[in-house]
Amino acid sequence: MSINMALGMAEERGVDLVEVSPAARPPVCRMMDFGKFQYERQRRDRRARKQQKTVEVKEIQLRPKTDMHHLGFKVRDARRWIEKGMKVKVRVKFRGREREYPEIARDRLRGIAEELQDVAVVELHPGMEGNNMLMVLAPIADKSGR
Repeated sequence: MSINMALGMAEERGVDLVEVSPAARPPVCRMMDFGKFQYERQRRDRRARKQQKTVEVKEIQLRPKTDMHHLGFKVRDARRWIEKGMKVKVRVKFRGREREYPEIARDRLRGIAEELQDVAVVELHPGMEGNNMLMVLAPIADKSGR
């Protein structure tokens, strides 16, 4: 139908004429209360944002020579963060000749993963990134959908 006819029908009903598909030939229009449509869309978007879950990532940093006593503190912190639902990035920093022995750091990271296996899973396995070796631990997803 012509644009004038469609505008007349929309005005009779007290609604707006909204162009849905301008690329189509002929263009497709729809009669609707545009203010109500925008309001509904904003409500839907707000509800979706509320239901989004943001995952915080914490990080612990070690060196290949970090002793077991200090490592215990760091693992305890990592356990606490994982139990709160956060991910934990474990970084081992290398300096100088320490880079020649990545197996020391890999063993250390494997030990941390084993120590935390009751609350976490390894999301990113140990791998070199420049002068660092990284591993990411994520909380185990429980059946309650947390």
